[in-house]
Amino acid sequence: MNANDLKQIQAKGITAEQIEQQIAHFKKGFPFAQLVAPASEDQGIVKLADDQVNHWISHFEENKHTYECLKFVPASGAASRMFKHLFEFVQSFDGSKNAIEKLKSQEDFNSVGYFIKNIRKFAFFDALNAKASTKGLNLDELLATHKYKEVIELLLNEDGMGYANLPKALLLFHQYADGSRLAVEEHLIEAVQYSTNEKQEAKVHFTLSPEHRAAFVDTVDHVKPKYANQFGVQFEVGYSEQKPSTDTLAVDPDNNPFRNGDNSLLFRPGGHGALIENLNELEEEIIFIKNIDNIVPDHLRGETYRYKKAIGGLLMYLQNQTFEYLDILDSGNLEPGELDEIMIFANKKLSVDIPEAYNGFNDIEKVDFLFNKLNRPMRVCGMVKNEGEPGGGPFWVKNSEGEISLQIVESSQIDFSKDDQKNIVANATHFNPVDLVCGMYDFRGNKFDLRHFVDPETGFISYKSKDGKDLKALELPGLWNGAMADWITIFVETPIITFNPVKTVNDLLRPQHQPKAD
Repeated sequence: MNANDLKQIQAKGITAEQIEQQIAHFKKGFPFAQLVAPASEDQGIVKLADDQVNHWISHFEENKHTYECLKFVPASGAASRMFKHLFEFVQSFDGSKNAIEKLKSQEDFNSVGYFIKNIRKFAFFDALNAKASTKGLNLDELLATHKYKEVIELLLNEDGMGYANLPKALLLFHQYADGSRLAVEEHLIEAVQYSTNEKQEAKVHFTLSPEHRAAFVDTVDHVKPKYANQFGVQFEVGYSEQKPSTDTLAVDPDNNPFRNGDNSLLFRPGGHGALIENLNELEEEIIFIKNIDNIVPDHLRGETYRYKKAIGGLLMYLQNQTFEYLDILDSGNLEPGELDEIMIFANKKLSVDIPEAYNGFNDIEKVDFLFNKLNRPMRVCGMVKNEGEPGGGPFWVKNSEGEISLQIVESSQIDFSKDDQKNIVANATHFNPVDLVCGMYDFRGNKFDLRHFVDPETGFISYKSKDGKDLKALELPGLWNGAMADWITIFVETPIITFNPVKTVNDLLRPQHQPKAD
């Protein structure tokens, strides 16, 4: 590396040692996760009966004002991937009779034909119609005369709605009698329910991309007064961007640093795992995490609220009990039987694996072992029964030290060439909808440094290209995967209605994103 390289690295807040480590990862790759078993009911996943759900909701409501709570929404992703099939259509559609008939015959839910047939059902249709009017166009006429390419370009392009270059947060998701709401509006409304403090401040934090910041903040500032008035709260909204120091170096196929046309190094965002840094800088004690596109309209939100509060209440209870036991372990003044009581709690309630070697420990070693296992950040994660949707799953995993723990694992981390691993996945019953509530402080009231609980061996290498040249990119350990690998982890089964992501624009036509039927 030359002097200019070192300047560029230092300007990002990255050390030369980190760069060397990244290049080493490219050379040796990342080990696959070693799955031991799928997490399942009674084996790592808690299934709550209705009366238990109600109990934990009550516990949450009774105790929430003793904590500062916040809703954390990763919202930096661009919406462009939602429109992949529309981009491809615009490139290939020639307006011929055959092309029109082919489009009309498409019945598949994810097809462009289905999009066109149902375009009036989208929450953005009225806004699209209004945009057409400003250009002297009539949307009904464009559709009637099969000018489908023009309609889609009006939606995607900058001189139209510009949806191809907006973040998902700023897309109109749901339609109501009084107008349509953006995804970000729905998250503000949700925040009222479970992250409002005793001062009636609803706290929510969005991560965003620098290029979207101005539009994002302007939009939120515009809609906040409406919902503040409607719900009798004040919104305390925070924003952050992925730090330049979490960018990762790209390399060529031979693992040499990839260089731009001006000979500078190419850095790329480190993926959503970089957001552990953003999460680490927040001061609140309990943080709810939910993806920007996983949101439903008002009439379906009841179960979402119930389970958010239930897993929040469960976290409060488990964290409080853990703190009491840590106080006892820290004091060293244990009553007879307390060590066994704490070990059983750690194993049964917190899913801490107790190795056989524990039985051979003396009391001091047992105290040290339990203290280290309990003195960690805690997360309670909603898990949904698998109905064929993509997404990471909950598994028991053995790490390089031979320790077994509950982890959320993505398919890219699994070695499907091994029959035993493939069979474990085949027997998995649940998947990860990204529905987390996190305890951020230790038993002494100090904030955990979350960077100490990341497993650096759980990153991911992807293959990309730039300027026609192949490159390899490095993604940091995922936010709810390797970045939280050493957290206390509790999985709770939640209903399928809590998982309704919008991966393609056509997903907004699913019943879960449509107005309530009359």
